[in-house]
Amino acid sequence: MEPLFSSAAAICVVTVLVAVIPIWALKMLNSLWLRPKRFERLLRAQGFHGDPYSLSHHNSNQTLLQQHQLNSQPFPLSDDVAPRVSSLLHHTIDKYGKKSFFWEGRTPKVIITDPNQLKEVFNNIHDFQKPKFSDNVKFLFAGLLNYEGDKWAKHRRIMNPAFHSEKLKNMLPAFSQSCHDMISMWKGMLSSDGKCEIDIWPFLQNLTRDVISQTAFGSSYAEGEKFFRNLRMQGYLLMAGKYKNIPILRHLRTTTTKRMEAIEREIRDSIEGIIKKREKAMENGETSNEDLLSILLESNHKEIQGHGNSRAVGMTKQEVIEECKLFYLAGQETTSSLLVWTMVLLARYPEWQARARDEVFQVFGNQNPNIDGLSKLKIVTMILYEVLRLYPPTTFFSRAPQKDVKLGNLSLPAGIRITMPILFIHHDGDIWGDDAKEFKPERFSEGIAKATKGQISFYPFGWGPRICIGQNFALMEAKIVLSLLLQHFSFELSPVYEHAPTVVLSLQPKRGAHIVLHKL
Repeated sequence: MEPLFSSAAAICVVTVLVAVIPIWALKMLNSLWLRPKRFERLLRAQGFHGDPYSLSHHNSNQTLLQQHQLNSQPFPLSDDVAPRVSSLLHHTIDKYGKKSFFWEGRTPKVIITDPNQLKEVFNNIHDFQKPKFSDNVKFLFAGLLNYEGDKWAKHRRIMNPAFHSEKLKNMLPAFSQSCHDMISMWKGMLSSDGKCEIDIWPFLQNLTRDVISQTAFGSSYAEGEKFFRNLRMQGYLLMAGKYKNIPILRHLRTTTTKRMEAIEREIRDSIEGIIKKREKAMENGETSNEDLLSILLESNHKEIQGHGNSRAVGMTKQEVIEECKLFYLAGQETTSSLLVWTMVLLARYPEWQARARDEVFQVFGNQNPNIDGLSKLKIVTMILYEVLRLYPPTTFFSRAPQKDVKLGNLSLPAGIRITMPILFIHHDGDIWGDDAKEFKPERFSEGIAKATKGQISFYPFGWGPRICIGQNFALMEAKIVLSLLLQHFSFELSPVYEHAPTVVLSLQPKRGAHIVLHKL
């Protein structure tokens, strides 16, 4: 009977394999070839152009290799940085025009630059959602940035009080004190003739780190410092991931992934400790409600109380941790990027540096910036907007249609990706004029609406309902820091400065930002 049983078992196995293998083969054929080619036909039928889909993706890989080679070479001192920073996207538009697409693995990324279509994508947050992050990316960019629908709305509502203008006023002393500490350090480096040459980039990173540490965690500043170091390490590990750009292999649990998981546990334990102290203080009526974490916990507590003490309607402890990570990382990265490019551009354009300094002295004299005076800084604001136009911290936004959707006269299928190239649109001569790639702050002399002719063509912090919750925080910090620096120094580019904008977590100077400071 045993041979008969074995034969029957073998027949069953063969039968199953005969049934399963064709199904698996069809699924693989559809995934690897039929579906991408169907997307390609749909896009070409609507007038889009791009490289034909290929299993090898030779063109995309070659362009990425070219970008790597570009990043390793010196770059001319020019603000036309898109070809270097986003070479694949720039190459596609240069070759096929604005109505084009490129491939990321098996997914076509459709480039949208029309202001009316951009407005529709930004406003329709239900149909055009953010693409899901990979597991490694979620270590960094979780929280509000990654939520959709009701969960996003709830978190946004709970977090709004922390970024209200009245609350931000209380953070001005922290902004000023951190900047004064940096200024004292710089003054200690001056030679006898009152000048010195330094790479300002690490100093500005430390400055914005100190600001967000104090404004986020207040009296728990030292614990915030440890949290920040771990978060930065996660960022470096993410960018250095060996398989991060390979669709299937990027999901493997590598040594890097395991290290990121260990750091994630340290971050969670650290923030949980701070939260427990704050919650105990709140129970004892001791909370000061002046830093972001305290305001967030208080707002979350009110949300829960307002629904009969049901914790299901508030944030969980893990969600609070994720939001802390997000405003810590985003707050530091955005503002340090804005400040470093502002100083580089003002060093290159001394006439605008002089005009900004005159305005700062006219408004504040030698005193610390105050909230009323910040609204009077017209020239400084023009300069910051122009820096954000030329060097936006984020160079593109992506969206993923959740179903087959209409976008103007376009029909876009679920499964594709939409790319909104901020850097390209900010530099587009058709929108901004022939001087689009030049530093001309006067274009914002009558505000953003006038400069953009009412179009959605300037969005360094996004646009629509999901506009960055921390944009006022970032701009306030940048105005205060720039005002204080202009009160104490004039500055020019060092002869050793190398212009090398590159994207890490934000748009950063790869080779630093060497500046010659002169004490006033």
